[in-house]
Amino acid sequence: MSTEDAARLEDKRALIAVDLGAESCRVSLLRWIDGSAHIHLVHRFANAPEQRVDGLRWNLRRIVDGVEEGLQKCAFTATEGVRSIAVDGWAVDYVRLAADGAALEDPFCYRDPRCEAAQTMFHRKISAEQLRERTGVQIQPLNTVYQLYADRLASVASSRWLNIPEYMLYCWSGAAVAERTNATHTGLVDLDGNWCGEILAAAEVPLAHAPRIVEPGTWMGTYAGDVAALRGVNVIAPCCHDTASAVAGIPAEGEDWAYISSGTWSLIGTLLDQACNTREASDENFTNLGAAGGRILFHKGIAGMWLLRQCMAAWKTEDVTLLVAQAGGVSAFASEELIDVEDASLAQPGEMPERINAQRARRGLPSLHQRAELVRLIFDSLATHYAAVLRSIEQITGRKLRRIYIVGGGSQNALLNRLTAEATGLEVRRGAVESSTIGNFAVQLAAGEDDASAARVARWAARLAG
Repeated sequence: MSTEDAARLEDKRALIAVDLGAESCRVSLLRWIDGSAHIHLVHRFANAPEQRVDGLRWNLRRIVDGVEEGLQKCAFTATEGVRSIAVDGWAVDYVRLAADGAALEDPFCYRDPRCEAAQTMFHRKISAEQLRERTGVQIQPLNTVYQLYADRLASVASSRWLNIPEYMLYCWSGAAVAERTNATHTGLVDLDGNWCGEILAAAEVPLAHAPRIVEPGTWMGTYAGDVAALRGVNVIAPCCHDTASAVAGIPAEGEDWAYISSGTWSLIGTLLDQACNTREASDENFTNLGAAGGRILFHKGIAGMWLLRQCMAAWKTEDVTLLVAQAGGVSAFASEELIDVEDASLAQPGEMPERINAQRARRGLPSLHQRAELVRLIFDSLATHYAAVLRSIEQITGRKLRRIYIVGGGSQNALLNRLTAEATGLEVRRGAVESSTIGNFAVQLAAGEDDASAARVARWAARLAG
């Protein structure tokens, strides 16, 4: 080992991880205390799209300012200095850039209705089957390809664009990139890992406007943003897709385990070494997304805690603990009464109790009015759907699953965890609530050793999670 390598491994400066969520954003600090890594949540702020006259949009300035406030706090706290900084977040939404690199406007939210209309129009050029064949990605109206095409349908001139986490990297380092785990979720990357010219042309997006694809763990340069105390700190591209970061944060080995990233969305899947794009995988609408170390997230995404949160918003309550406790006292629903959690109407914001009852009415079932009943119905439906997806994974991949790691905010839901164990017959292990942050740090630490392989990232995740 060279003197330079030894010095890097002994570097005890802090690291910063930014995790952008569709409901809240977090800035965390990893510090070394008595030889052990300690992760502290330094700053958290709420996030939500805003309904405006011109659509459902994110307040980009509020996100950037909130992150900057967190960075300021980290710089003040970490008197030992900061080694590196990285950011992950939700996928598919993007920032359009002017010629000088400034943001042209606030980005659209993936839940804006324009996505569904654009999807229908785009498939007149390239069918869903053809798109799936080329990308291996789950066909969903939220994918970036449909959003970019929606811009063209609205006569918006094409421009350079960056997904939101990569936009933050750009603000910090000046490097405009698409990190692979995030790029794969656009629906514009082929199975060889490159931008697909045919799809870009159909979406009327010039290849020159697509950013350079880089791997997780890539060094972007040094921080040159507005927090003076962080100038010169290394900027790292982690797994910019928060789900890829969350899975990177799971301390598991072997091939007998699955994951459920339980947050706004429930993402149920397993890690593969190569994409699986068989007819059966396509028919079941599984996706193949990038993961740490060149691996593949093979999973299916369905509405998750979104259903509960939207009900809570309608009821004007934040007491999730009480609702879960009350739901635990309600008898389980029969299989014929469960809701279809993949129903497109449930992906739209607002009036969730009415949307659920409308689905029941279409099937000749009576409306539910008790909050506890609706919550129990949501949990029973999710657990049963998880079990069906996991059975499909076993059939498609030939694997025998024995364990499920549940990560994210939903991992704290003891009732849903129990129902999931009962429905699947598998051992349920609760992973970290902030697994995305652990995965973010694990990639940074692996990159600091010039080894961002899947094995190295997993070893760091085990150390941080333990």
